[in-house]
Amino acid sequence: MTACTEPGCTGTYEDGYCNVCGSPQAPTAPAGTGVTRPAASATSLLGTGIASGVPVARGPGGDDERSTRTGRTSSSRLATAALGSARTAASGSRATRTLGTGSTRLRGARLGAGLTTVPSVPVRDPLQVVMADPQVPERKRYCPSCGEPVGRERDGVPGRTKGFCPQCGAAFDFDPRLVAGDLVGGQYEVVGCLAHGGLGWIYLARDQNVSGRWVVLKGLLNAGDADAYAAAIAERQFLAEVEHPLIVEIYNFVMHDDAGYTVMEYVGGRSLKEMLTARREAAGGTNDPLPVDHACALVLEVLPAFAYLHDVGLLYCDFKPDNVIQQGDAVKLIDLGGVRRVDDLQSAIFGTVGYQAPEVPEVGTSVASDVYTIGRTLASLVLDFRGNTTTYVASLPPVAETPVFARYDSFYRLLAKACAPDPSDRFATVDELRTQLLGVLREVVATDRGPGHPALHSAASVLFDPPTTDGAHGPLGWDELPLLKVDASDPAAGWLAGVSVSDPLQRLEALADAPDETVEVRLARARAGIEAGRLDVVRAALAQVLDADPWEWRAVWLDGLAQLAAGDAVAARASFNAVYGQVPGELAPKLALAVACETSDEPDIAESLYVVCARSDANYTAAAAFGLARIRRRADELDGALAALELVTPTRSSYPEARVQRARLLTSAGRGISALADALSGLERVTVEPQQRVDLRIGVFEAALAEVVRSGPATQLRIGDVPVEEARLRDALEAAYRESATLAGTRDERIDLVDRANAVRRWTAW
Repeated sequence: MTACTEPGCTGTYEDGYCNVCGSPQAPTAPAGTGVTRPAASATSLLGTGIASGVPVARGPGGDDERSTRTGRTSSSRLATAALGSARTAASGSRATRTLGTGSTRLRGARLGAGLTTVPSVPVRDPLQVVMADPQVPERKRYCPSCGEPVGRERDGVPGRTKGFCPQCGAAFDFDPRLVAGDLVGGQYEVVGCLAHGGLGWIYLARDQNVSGRWVVLKGLLNAGDADAYAAAIAERQFLAEVEHPLIVEIYNFVMHDDAGYTVMEYVGGRSLKEMLTARREAAGGTNDPLPVDHACALVLEVLPAFAYLHDVGLLYCDFKPDNVIQQGDAVKLIDLGGVRRVDDLQSAIFGTVGYQAPEVPEVGTSVASDVYTIGRTLASLVLDFRGNTTTYVASLPPVAETPVFARYDSFYRLLAKACAPDPSDRFATVDELRTQLLGVLREVVATDRGPGHPALHSAASVLFDPPTTDGAHGPLGWDELPLLKVDASDPAAGWLAGVSVSDPLQRLEALADAPDETVEVRLARARAGIEAGRLDVVRAALAQVLDADPWEWRAVWLDGLAQLAAGDAVAARASFNAVYGQVPGELAPKLALAVACETSDEPDIAESLYVVCARSDANYTAAAAFGLARIRRRADELDGALAALELVTPTRSSYPEARVQRARLLTSAGRGISALADALSGLERVTVEPQQRVDLRIGVFEAALAEVVRSGPATQLRIGDVPVEEARLRDALEAAYRESATLAGTRDERIDLVDRANAVRRWTAW
């Protein structure tokens, strides 16, 4: 066999083709010519679609249509239609393509997750934000040692910016150590001060070694503060380890006059705190918080940075609106001065009153304390939070006094969990928080769209399957509510996927042989127990789960299903409400809670939950719409019930039933001929069973005839193709009775319908 001649290929030719790369073997030149033909690759045979010299015309039977050997499956072997430069070359055109960055059709905004639009923040000219007179306001001057106020005005004399604390004698110095023109580290020329914060002055500078690019130097606010100095060193060390696109990049760390400075990228947008300040000033001094959807989108965007820090064993510790900057449609996490390692029990902890978790002074920081700061920051962006550092320093304002919470219940539930007093009750990870916040954002946007806007799209949940039925004929049963998805990380997940026994008792027997007694096995046993009516099995399995992990909300979900199956809607309501609080961004608990409330005399809560479900996800719209219609019909709110049924779209299998229910409501509403005509016309393009359709026609014509007999004809109106006058309505009603008689199932029914047809028949002259 002959070795393949393609570069790098180790195959040999068999039957004229390489058994590795599939290239054809070069034909041998006729004897005596001394010339060999180069081996042909697939590209040389079939082309790439990009012009490379003179275009080659190909046609049926031409040299380029070669037979192929079975097993050569790469699509690169196929002929390519001329496109781009190959097409212009083939046509003889000299057209060129305009390349640029102006088109935004394919560029999706990062902020808002495709659900909402957050205004972009333009990059500001760095020179425009340099402080003209850099000073620390007197109200922010405190002793670095004892925390008492220092440097304050006395008897009309301005306070000192440097000196000694009258309480403990420690030195303080709030003056910037750098001035414009200073060259730091022989490389960074200071332009001025940008801001001051808890850990240091922030300077704008130019990097003389890298084309004069803008950089930020961060030094110490008070060089005499040992903790602050240690924090600055720590920031340098942690930033050197951190590489993430949502975290400000560190370039260097330099010394100047015995002081250290962190050199980092200049992010020329606006911090969230600056946004709030600008909104307050524009509102004449009145607090004007961010819209909830914008706040959710901004925080949602920065959460991957927290997940990254936690993954590498770091805690942020001091998250607040000051420390997030929006630039364009992106955000960045800045100021890592408070960052510490998860296992650090020695270094000073930096935090901000009103944002720091209440347990930090006693037990230190944790992932849970970071989650708390995220929740508090999100709350401060949307609330007129005057008691942030006093009355509500460790709690949220009451729902009854907070319109934002009353309007966006899921948003409140998310904040309540993120800011729970007990760290164990908070979201376990930032990824968990992010998943739920995305769901909450979807609901917030849906709520803001208002009535009459059903969800047109659906989003897959990582926790629940969508509903499989629409509940057109009554509240969903326990077995019609969304199914829990199996946690793929459970050791028995693969084994459970193979358990396909439909009979619940047999399934219980199969589950007894599970290789591991995992959480998913116990949850599956509880589900099978509900189906089999074995509540003892259900209670035992769920007790095992909750004894091992009292925060396992999936056990409470199944407990709610068992209670609903047993007819105890009040108990089910409590269970589903608890699950809602644990996963506030999920719709399944809201739908289940709505069903439990509907069947336990809590119609107002049920209605509000059905509304959220109907607006937020297309997979939930129909089930929620039928629930809304039932509740409003019982409350004699005809217009509301009709509006609910209109939410069911033609793409749903339950759409015909929604139109039938709508027709029945209009028929019985007593709203006159126009409503009756609307009832019938709404069924024109809907597939309905013949008996059901004729029954609806009978109801419409009976009501119309009664109206005409009572009030007189309305000859200018029609119901279908029937003029609204007594004789024609009698004819239509008689025909409907007789058609129904032909469809009747029993002789007695047929006789009754014929009698009714004869009774309504109009008198005719012979």
